[in-house]
Formats: sequence, C-alpha cells, structure tokens
Amino acid sequence: MTRYGDMPDETDVDEFARLFTRFLERMQVSGQRSSRESLRDRLRGHLGVDPEQVPVVSSSFPPYDLPNVQRAIEAWFDSFEVVGLAGSNRGHHSLGELLELAEYDRFGIGAVDYQRLQIDVDEEMDCVAFGFYLGVQGEDRFVALLRAANPQYGRSSVDLEILAVEKAAGDRFLGALPELIREHNVFRGKVVSFEGHEFGQGVGPFRLHPRPGITRADVVLPEGVLERIEREVVGIAAHRETLLAAGQHLRRGVLLYGPPGTGKTHTIRYVLSQLPEFTVVLLAGTSIHFISQACALARMLQPALVVLEDCDLVAEARDYSHGSENPLLFQVLNEMDGLAQDADVAFLLTTNRADLLEPALVQRPGRVDMAVEVPLPDADGRGRLLNLYGPALNLSPSVVDEVVQQTEGTTASFMKELVRRTVLLAAEAGEAPGTDHLRAAVAELLSSRDTLTRRLLGASNGESYDDGSGGAPGPGPAAPGVAGPGAGPGAVPRRGPMPGVYKGFIG
Repeated sequence: MTRYGDMPDETDVDEFARLFTRFLERMQVSGQRSSRESLRDRLRGHLGVDPEQVPVVSSSFPPYDLPNVQRAIEAWFDSFEVVGLAGSNRGHHSLGELLELAEYDRFGIGAVDYQRLQIDVDEEMDCVAFGFYLGVQGEDRFVALLRAANPQYGRSSVDLEILAVEKAAGDRFLGALPELIREHNVFRGKVVSFEGHEFGQGVGPFRLHPRPGITRADVVLPEGVLERIEREVVGIAAHRETLLAAGQHLRRGVLLYGPPGTGKTHTIRYVLSQLPEFTVVLLAGTSIHFISQACALARMLQPALVVLEDCDLVAEARDYSHGSENPLLFQVLNEMDGLAQDADVAFLLTTNRADLLEPALVQRPGRVDMAVEVPLPDADGRGRLLNLYGPALNLSPSVVDEVVQQTEGTTASFMKELVRRTVLLAAEAGEAPGTDHLRAAVAELLSSRDTLTRRLLGASNGESYDDGSGGAPGPGPAAPGVAGPGAGPGAVPRRGPMPGVYKGFIG
C-alpha cells in the first residue's frame, strides 16, 4: 500500500508498456500517412483482395543468380511495375510479417533498392535487391517480393516470396521459373569463376573473364598431343548429333598432367578459344569446393566446360591424413559422374602430381576418359618457343640452336622469361635487343645463384622432375632447392592461387 493506493502487479505494468509502445509507434507514423502510401493499400488495390488473406509461396536461389531470377520474373509477366518499401528493419521480416506490421503503418511504399552487378567483362546490370513486383500474367495478378542475398546479415540466398489469390497460380509461377532462368541466363556462353564470400562460408559473386584468343600457332606441344586433346573436347562438341544418334555419351573428362610450367594452362586457354559458344566454369585450388554449384551451372547452360586446375592441391589438403580417402576429391569425381550421359559437358583437369590422383581415378573408373602428358619441351619445342616469344629478336638459326642446347630440361615458362630478361637487359643498356643480350640472359638464368628462380619457373635444367611416383630420377645431378611436403628431393612445392581467386586465365 502506498499513499496513492495499491501497487499495480507486474502483468499490469507489462500491458501498459505494450500499449504505450504501440501508441508511440502510431504517433510516429501518423504524420507520414499523408505523404507515404500504405503498403497494404497498394497491394490490396493490385490484388483486389486483402493481401493478408492471400497464400504465400516462396523459393530460394543461389546468390549469383539474382540477375537471372529478375530476368525470369520479368519474362513471366505480361505487364508489371516495381515498388519499394520505406521503413526500418524491413530486411529481417518475412513477407507475412511485413504485411502484419504494415497494418500499424510501420512500412509504406518507397524507393526500390538496386544492386549493380557484373554480367559480362564490360557490362553491368541494375538488379532489384529489395522490391515488390506487381505483375499480371493472363487473368492472374501477383505480388512478388524479390530480395538479394546479404550474407553480412545472415541472408545467404536470393529469396522470392509470391502472393497470388489462387495458390495454384503461385505454384505455376514458381514452377515456370527454372526454365525461364535457363532460357534468359546472363552467364550463357561466358567464362566465369566462383569466389568465396567475404562474410563467411558459401559461394559469393562470379568473376567474369575475357575469353582467350589463342591460335594453334601459339601452342607448342609435342606432335600429336594437341590433336588428341582437340579430338576429345572440341571434336565431340562438333559431332554431337552424330554421337547421340549412335547412342554414345557426350560427357567427357580429360586430365592434363606433367611438370609445372610446361603449358597445361596455356593449352586450356587454347581449347577455350576453340569453343566460343561454350559456357566455361573455372575452378582452381580451394575454389574446387564449389564443384557442386559449378556442375549445376554447367548442366543448366550446356554446352559447357568445367576447368579444374591444380587438382593435386585438393588431394594434398592438410585436413586429410595420409592414406585416407579425400572426401572433396571423391566429391569432384562423383559430381562428374552425376551428369547425364547425354549432357554436353566437358571436364578439363590439370595436375602436377598425377600420382596423387591416380588411386581415386582407379577407384572411380569412367570419370576421366583420357589422360594426356604435357612434358618438358624437347629441343624442337624449345626452338619454337624461343621464336614464338621473341620474334622481335630476329635470331639466326645458329643462335637458336645454341640456346636450345644450353636450355635442356627447361620449361615453356622458362623460355618466356628468358625472352623477357633479354629485352630487359637490352633496355637497361639503352640498346635494341640482340644476340649478346640473349646470351647474357641465358648465362644469368643458368647461373648457380638463379637455381631457385629456375625451379620456380618449373625448369630442371638437367635435374630430375619427381612426380611422386617413385620412378628413377632423370639424368644430371640434383641441384639444391627448397624442400617441401609432398615434393621430390630439392623440389619447391607448387602452391595454387588464394582461396576463391582464379588467376590462371587473367591477363
């Protein structure tokens, strides 16, 4: 008992607080009613019924599919308009909750939120990141709330919620979207790579790359090697209908293996140049974790090519003990096998350590149809590489032969650096590059102080290349080097690109 009477119980206080809070909210928005159209009124006017009485159907899509979902929605409607929503904390509520809160004028019609996303190397698209589509299709009217992924706030997918007076109409709308997404996909025929998201696990945005323009003359390989690769990848694409009519499968896998720096990536760049109509998905190093998403995209946008570079890095992952099965590696092989036989999808894999992949490939036969070695260039190959990279040097045949003899055991990467070093030495001397500068560059790169440089360029220069198979070493003494786990004696372990960043095709 107080001088003012009995103390109210706790329930009365809570009820008063609730009512007072509601009173403040109503007072806050009462002045906005004349200047802000009610969300409920706008949706009711479009649907012809109270939106809270209309069933909601919903679906989610990968975060990179926002432009494709938007194009599919706009293709479905005969006519539409897009409106936004004004009000705080709207991103934390479902469509049903937004409608309920709109009853108290928490939300009104406002501006549409957009994201500008890259859809080609030199093209961007304004995508609806938060907005209501008020659309008409035939006799049916729809409200579709489209929201972009926002991992920073826990939204990991593109979300679509649909209001339709008849639930069957909403189901029909959702059912039509996958085919519309496939038909209007902005990534068809593009070269893309997956990236991880900066705010946590899961796939982030795409990175788009220019398609290489490499001719056959730009590729230096032993006789018959390039022809085998072309026949398996490009040839099957060219004779697709004939193979299908004969009951043959189109899905194929090719493994390129050999020492670092011999031209495996360059060869893949050439293959991409020969398949201009193919959608290409690039995965390298730890981004191979996104193999499921890559295969789903390839399946949708076939004909497609999936490139998996440095697969040995997956096999050597530190979180798998020696001798145990590597779940990620087997997932890669299972995803390859999961595609239909008539899927026009090719897989190109590269590795510096075929021995690490062979046990898994043997246990999963049929995933890789052909393994092709990309060896160190022979004398003829080194001469061709020297002329390819250094046409401005105007070298005589005798000088080319001289350099070829001195560079036995080196790689294509070594020959490319040799020409660059030649031009640099000439530039430092203020002279036009010539034979003397080339000889100086050869001497510099073959000197004992550049042993590590040679190994970083993949060159053995008479030293052995240990592929981990336990075979006999090649001729010549092993030079000192930096030893690393999983590498041969004196070898520098190959390391791939940073997680989620594809560098092999840039430049």
